[in-house]
Parts: sequence; structure tokens; C-alpha cells
Amino acid sequence: MIIGKISDKDKKIELGIEIYCTNCGKKVPSGLKTGEVFSKTDQFKIELEEFMRNYLCGICRDKKRVTKLKS
Repeated sequence: MIIGKISDKDKKIELGIEIYCTNCGKKVPSGLKTGEVFSKTDQFKIELEEFMRNYLCGICRDKKRVTKLKS
């Protein structure tokens, strides 16, 4: 999964961060990728923190969508 900005000339890096669903706690199997330059900015730290705080796995995300549609 790509987070943040990756410019054309920027090198992609993979982050070794474990991601867990904030609803059910399941570990998400994919890793995060971002641009090398962007990964060193404060904006990246803010985006990553927000992403980790609000991430839902596919199952929980689908349950949330279905619940909204039924309402």
C-alpha cells in the first residue's frame, strides 16, 4: 500500500511497519511504501500517525459500509 507522495525521480522505499486493524486487531499482511524524500518530512509522520490510528482491514471496512447502507 502506498502512503504519501512519490515523485517520478524519487526512489520508492518499503517501510517495515506492522499494521493492525483498529477495530478487530488483525495484522494486515501488506507493507507500506512511500517516496524516500517524503519519508523524511514532518507531513509524512503526521499522515502515518493518522493512518495507523484509523486503519480498518477489508472485513471491518466492508461491515461499516454495509451498516451505513442499511441505515
